[in-house]
Amino acid sequence: MVGSWTNSGAASDLMIPLDRAAPVALHRQIEAAIRESVRSGRLPLGASVPPTRALAADLGVSRGIVVEAYQQLVAEGYLSSRPGGYTRVAAGPSPVPPRAPVRQAAEVRIDFGYGRADVAHFPRAAWLRSLRRVLTHAPDDRFGYASGGGVPELRLALADYLNRVRGTNATPSDVVVTNGFAQGIALVVQVLARRGARRIAVEDPSPDDDAREHARAAGLEVVGVPVGPDGVDVSALARVSADALVLTPSHQWPTGGVLPPPARAAVQRWARENDAVVVEDDYDAEHRYDRAPVGALQGLDPDRVIYAGTASKTLAPGLRIGWLVTPAGLVDELATAKVKADRGSSAVDQLALADFFANGEFDRHLRRMRPVYRRRRDALLAGLARHLPGFRPAGVAAGLHLVAWLPSGLTEDEVIVAGRAAGVGVGGVGRYRLSPGPAGLIFGYATLDPPAIEEGLALLAAALH
Repeated sequence: MVGSWTNSGAASDLMIPLDRAAPVALHRQIEAAIRESVRSGRLPLGASVPPTRALAADLGVSRGIVVEAYQQLVAEGYLSSRPGGYTRVAAGPSPVPPRAPVRQAAEVRIDFGYGRADVAHFPRAAWLRSLRRVLTHAPDDRFGYASGGGVPELRLALADYLNRVRGTNATPSDVVVTNGFAQGIALVVQVLARRGARRIAVEDPSPDDDAREHARAAGLEVVGVPVGPDGVDVSALARVSADALVLTPSHQWPTGGVLPPPARAAVQRWARENDAVVVEDDYDAEHRYDRAPVGALQGLDPDRVIYAGTASKTLAPGLRIGWLVTPAGLVDELATAKVKADRGSSAVDQLALADFFANGEFDRHLRRMRPVYRRRRDALLAGLARHLPGFRPAGVAAGLHLVAWLPSGLTEDEVIVAGRAAGVGVGGVGRYRLSPGPAGLIFGYATLDPPAIEEGLALLAAALH
């Protein structure tokens, strides 16, 4: 960028065209080109121009021609020069100072926003060891364009891990590596729409920026299925006809319900009767505190269920690594769609994550983080009981957030506005609903230590009172 150009840059960056057949002398052409660059702002006030020797060599002219051009521009006031120093632009508008950020009416100091793992605990040293190993020992061909499914090492590691920990029924050939869940669901919707799908069912409430957004963009109708205390209401689902159903059965987002075995069987029956696929979003099932692990729905019906997972809630969202475990009949189409989307995810990051799994670092990281998140969850529950006893927590046994249902007489907007005025950020359930329902707040606790949680709840309670 010319605005930050200095003498260390290439002389060719000035982009001076010379026409040796023109009747205009070469030094006049150089003068005109630099003069126009100054006037247009492409060479801003204070920018250095190349030394005369460098510019002459780059243009293929004698140094005397460039010296003559510079002298004329100095005389006109476009350039300034001093002995032993750089020649700089001396004319033109002053650089525009950076605009001061606009302050919000009330700054949020304590943010209970959901969706973030605590990246301060990202295992940098272990990740670096994995990177070093793969950069040293990975076969050369791994650094070419990856297949749509992903590098073989990661597909194998994911199948082994998910079968062992999440109860999936996966083989490496079933796995498609993606750039997080957002890309994974986009690819699924794209493939289903190409196959003739017309309607997709989602939980109500459910995230509004993934499945719903991509389905509507693909021209699919979106229909909501109500959620009860234990997850999706299967009696309501039975009355829905759709080509696909997106579920969070192990920890419903955002209410936290866990789909019980009879309801899981009902979902399977619905999928068979409607010749539909189920997309299982297993976004944070590794974080559990007060209950035994709940196996993935995919393990019960691998021919109907697409399992979607991600490293965003376990390691860091910035890795942009997710995965799909897909029915055999969809693997090739999803892998092809992945290649068309971006030619495959970073091979180095995939290989590093595969090594991370193979050396047990992923399991060790989860064992370290569960007590950290549990202490924060416990601090949130204790703080709610102490400061906001009318708020009823739900979905507390797992995950990185909980929902607090509001007492009658309070609306989500009232609490959100009062909290923001007190410097506390919190979100409502209502924005994720397709139809009206009870008022509740979503408290994310993953990035807040217990003292901050206590302070935030005290401020929120004081603001409400």
